[in-house]
Amino acid sequence: MVSMLDLAVVNGDVFIEGAFRKADIGIKDGKFALISEPGALPEAAKVIDAKGKHVLPGNIDTHMHIRDPGHAERGTFITESRAAAAGGCTTYFEHPISIPPQHNAKILHNRMNLAKAGSTVDYCFFGAAGGEYTQDIVPLSKEGVIAYKTFLHQAPEGRELEFDGLTSATNSQLMDVMKEVAKTGICLAAHAEDNELITGNIAKLRAEGRTDYIAHCESRPPITEIEAIAKMLRFGEETGCPIELVHVSTCGAMELAKQAKLKGQKVFVETCPHYLLLTEEDVKKFGPYAKCNPALRSLEEVQGLWKYVLDGTVDFIGSDHSPFLVEEKERGKSDIFKATSGFPGVDLRLPLMVNEAQKGRISLEKVVELLSVNPAKCFNIFPQKGTISAGADADLAIIDLNKETTVDWHKNYSHAKEIAKVYDGWKLACSVDYTLVRGRVVMENGVVDESASGWGEFVRPVSK
Repeated sequence: MVSMLDLAVVNGDVFIEGAFRKADIGIKDGKFALISEPGALPEAAKVIDAKGKHVLPGNIDTHMHIRDPGHAERGTFITESRAAAAGGCTTYFEHPISIPPQHNAKILHNRMNLAKAGSTVDYCFFGAAGGEYTQDIVPLSKEGVIAYKTFLHQAPEGRELEFDGLTSATNSQLMDVMKEVAKTGICLAAHAEDNELITGNIAKLRAEGRTDYIAHCESRPPITEIEAIAKMLRFGEETGCPIELVHVSTCGAMELAKQAKLKGQKVFVETCPHYLLLTEEDVKKFGPYAKCNPALRSLEEVQGLWKYVLDGTVDFIGSDHSPFLVEEKERGKSDIFKATSGFPGVDLRLPLMVNEAQKGRISLEKVVELLSVNPAKCFNIFPQKGTISAGADADLAIIDLNKETTVDWHKNYSHAKEIAKVYDGWKLACSVDYTLVRGRVVMENGVVDESASGWGEFVRPVSK
């Protein structure tokens, strides 16, 4: 029998084993201790009444960038993890773009120390896997990295140090990287855009005097992603390397991934809210503030992606949270190619997808699967994460489907909130009322507990 609970969450509609039902949750020592019928819990030191609300397993953001060290002015583990907490995210996967990226144990440990000191929520790290330091790949697997990351295009101009040891811009490099990653049994996440096509397209557009906003989209048409993903899948088949295809934005690439999965190839597919909700019209409207890689697509592509979300081709949805400075975006006002690519999003990933559920486009159960359950299962941190069940970490997001909220960049906790323009003013038919990390309330009614900085812990995958 459990003695007095630390915390009880009562009267909510709780996501348990794939469905919502009325239940009470008892938390003790940072873990779920009891899941009971309403009214059956022992006494608790603190009680959260979740009547009228839905209680979800803490969501896991599979794709987040934090720029520290090297560019702490863009965002730190303190600021960006607070943004995560504000959006119901209890664990994030940090993708390497820093100075330097974590391609060896020493660099990784330095970044882990920064996260340990500052992160409000739990975290995992991707290891950098590029053609320059292939000898580091296998040793890094022993340090608890959850996966590896590589870019199939060369480092953006002026950002070479941020991408050191992170690019596989040639076929030879990519093959070498995938052979090494295959030895670890861990998957390789690929930013898959064809380097040669993109650089050629940009050169042609510049020669024509085209540096306008939409020129960015034209420089990275769907074929640049489709071609790169076709190569990833073929090389993966050749090397036996498990693959994650990140932020997939085109139907053609989705179909290739779907067919590879049907053949039994180990492929995980991620897309992001902005590829499901925004179009190239938003690039025309917001210019560099809507610039991202891959580029935003046509309305037809966006609508087509939803089929792959609903049929199981997409395994999870990440934010690709990318903090930058206003001045780095403003460079694109006169030349779109000079602006940095990406924008914040970790705080809105859950509410945006729940809003689509409210519209009937997707079930709420499917949203939980994509944002919580699948990330934990695919990356071997289940059942520690991604489930509300006895013994799991007591991570929760409590949401209210009866409360409308309006996106306001002023309330964003990200250090890069001033570039968060694309969703500003959107009305969402839900609110995230509580975020709990291992039993601690780190956000309540939109206010993050700033004393929780450093509460987050490093999460290692379970070896299989």
